[in-house]
This record gives sequence, structure tokens and C-alpha cells, in this order.
Amino acid sequence: MFKLENVCYKYKKGTMNVLKNVCAEMTEGKVHAVMGPSGSGKTTLLSIMAGLDRPTSGQVLLNGEDIAGTDLDRYRRESVSMIFQAFQLFPLLTALENVCFPLEMLGVLKTDATKRAKELLASVGIDEAKAARHPSNLSGGEQQRVAIARALSTGAKVLLADEPTGNLDGANTDAVVEILRHLAHNEGYCVIIVTHNPEIAEVADVTMRMRDGVLSV
Repeated sequence: MFKLENVCYKYKKGTMNVLKNVCAEMTEGKVHAVMGPSGSGKTTLLSIMAGLDRPTSGQVLLNGEDIAGTDLDRYRRESVSMIFQAFQLFPLLTALENVCFPLEMLGVLKTDATKRAKELLASVGIDEAKAARHPSNLSGGEQQRVAIARALSTGAKVLLADEPTGNLDGANTDAVVEILRHLAHNEGYCVIIVTHNPEIAEVADVTMRMRDGVLSV
């Protein structure tokens, strides 16, 4: 589903490549973990896969198509979804409204968006009472579940997660990892997780390691 071919990246004013001829394949139905120390290039790689940055050279292919030749705004709306360490929920919207938002941006009628959002929230363990709360009234684990539900709402089958358990305790980490594994193994998502957490590497189907811009399997 997702393929990186000799991807290099350097900052506009830089001379050194942050990413060096990165090659990898990520497929549906699997959890992929990208491990590595801070500054190794993991987050840059995720930004390129998300279409937020363009590689200096090389290709990022989704289902055989180079994303450089596509509408990247549409690509980010419909093809990939991001899950962040800091949740990135809208603080003035309820959990339900947070999940409805991308659906309504895609043109889904409000009644249909609400129904779908409730289903998604229930699938990650957020009941209707919690769905009516604002993010500040939810625990960190609950906020991350809402963030996952929001990521699923677009229908994108590639989930890009940037340290999704970084702000969570052990129990909530296990719960979030289990949700992501279920999405990959039972619903056919391609899940790509950038993380420092060795526990995620242990349960991932594929573990890759990034060091000094070089990715190895």
C-alpha cells in the first residue's frame, strides 16, 4: 500500500540530508513501528508520508501512485490520517463534535456525521456521556481514543501516529496500542507508528529503526 523509494530530505538552508535514501514498504493489515533516538529523522519521515513536506529526492507511493503528483490537500483529507502525542483536539468542541468535524468538512450531512461519530467513539470505548464532554474533562487516555476516532472518521486507510502513547500511563498505553492493533489486524488499516516506546516495537508486526537519517529493518 505505502512505499518509499530512495527518499532523501534536507532542510532548505541545510547541506546535510536529514533522510538518506530511505526505502521501505508498509502494507495494510499490519502495525509498523519506526524506532530511533531524538533527531534521527523519524518525525521528518512521518511528515513526508503525511504530505506535509516534500522529499528532496525519491518517491512516496500510495497504491503505486507518487503522491507528489496528487492534490496533497485532498490526500491529507482522504488518504492518510494523523494521530498526535498531544491529541490536538479542538478544546471548545465536545468529543462528539471533534469527530463530527472532519466528516462535515467532507460534506457529510450533520445527522449522518453525528451517527457515524457516535459509532466510531463507541468502537474505541467512549460512551455517549463521555462523548458529550469537552477534552479538558476527559483523561489523557480518553482524549487519545477520541483522537483515534477522529482519525478514522475520514475513511483513510493509512494511520500515521506520532508518539501516540507519549503522554499516557501504562494502562492507557496498552489500551491505545490494542486499538491500533485491532484496526490493522481486523479492519485492514495500514498503521505506522513513530515511537520511542519499546513496548510498541514488541507488539508491532514490523519494526524499523532510524538512525542518522538511515532506516533499517
